[in-house]
Amino acid sequence: MTDKLSEIYMEMGISKTLADKGETILNSLENRFKAIDETAEYNQLKVLGAMQKARVSEGCLHGTTGYGYNDLGRDTLEEVYANIFHTEDALVRPQITCGTHALALALMSNLRPGDELLCPVGKPYDTLDEVIGIRPSIGSLAEYGISYRQVDLLPDGSFDLEGIKNAINEKTKLVEIQRSRGYATRPTLSVEKTGELISYIKSVKNDVICMVDNCYGEFVETIEPSDVGADMVVGSLIKNPGGGLSPIGGYIAGTSKCIENAAYRLTSPGLGKEVGASLHVLPNMYQGLFLAPTVTASALKSAIFASYMLEDMGVEVSPKASETRYDIIQEAILKSPDKLIAFCKGIQAAAPVDSYVTPEPWDMPGYDDQVIMAAGAFVSGSSIELSADGPLKEPYSVYFQGGITWPHGKFGILKACQCLLDS
Repeated sequence: MTDKLSEIYMEMGISKTLADKGETILNSLENRFKAIDETAEYNQLKVLGAMQKARVSEGCLHGTTGYGYNDLGRDTLEEVYANIFHTEDALVRPQITCGTHALALALMSNLRPGDELLCPVGKPYDTLDEVIGIRPSIGSLAEYGISYRQVDLLPDGSFDLEGIKNAINEKTKLVEIQRSRGYATRPTLSVEKTGELISYIKSVKNDVICMVDNCYGEFVETIEPSDVGADMVVGSLIKNPGGGLSPIGGYIAGTSKCIENAAYRLTSPGLGKEVGASLHVLPNMYQGLFLAPTVTASALKSAIFASYMLEDMGVEVSPKASETRYDIIQEAILKSPDKLIAFCKGIQAAAPVDSYVTPEPWDMPGYDDQVIMAAGAFVSGSSIELSADGPLKEPYSVYFQGGITWPHGKFGILKACQCLLDS
């Protein structure tokens, strides 16, 4: 590290000892970072090719108002997503408000009263509890007579194939596979492992719809779950595929039938994909998608760097520093509410927006416990930008992700580690 760089780190509140430790760790990561850059290059070309194939033009960036009939940019963007994910169709809309909304939309549009939903990798992310009806809520799947069954992973993190086979029955209509860990200490699924699970499920019942919650996993590998048999892949545009620029939105990519069902549920029977104005967000959606592979690479580098820094400080992390990554999330098991809060304060203090505010735990909608969130982002709540959050409950894990540029991700991790040391 040059004297000039060392000086500005100290001005920004990072001790020389910690900054030097960071440089030592960083020098050992050259090969891993090179591999990440190669994946980003592949995915960048894949996105570029998808845009060129769909003949994206300047006219696609103008948007529409009102009903949104004949919205060239909206329809072309959906073609681009279908090209990237190698699916028959896609639904990509600003009217999809968040990842939970996208997942709920995919579930509610493709399940009918009397059907059963199966989650074969344990309970899904907390915000789906009320969607499914695990916790009673107005409009849940349970209220519509849709039952739910769950098979947990085995203690070693592998699939309980016998349990899954026994859980599948004549009512099983849709299987929801969450790749990322959510607020659980369990392995993130690689695309390859996801494909193996889908293949097994289809061998038991070939007409079941396999839907993958792809949040935080897009562009981490060179293939996506739709390349290995998923009927639907679902995600949020304020995560990886939005590239830090998309201000709102979600996507569902999959079979024509699944997407048709989702479109009719999002708008209205008889209207489907034909309506839904894109307003003025298309330039950000297109450019964010174009940048997404390199932004995801920055987030991956930040997660790996963080895991090494924290392990060096004696903090238990998951995945471990040396393990291969299949999403951008890094869990740090802090075992103390004070440490959890201190870490989040460090991430917030490193933010470009609202760096001067102090995050506090609060009763956040959709969660059973109080949650603390640090996210001084240009897009509110964007978790592709450097952010950290965690529930105030044992084992007091913090889950952090993002960093739309690697230098900011590096600084944010150093700041969070500094706050842990200072506390």
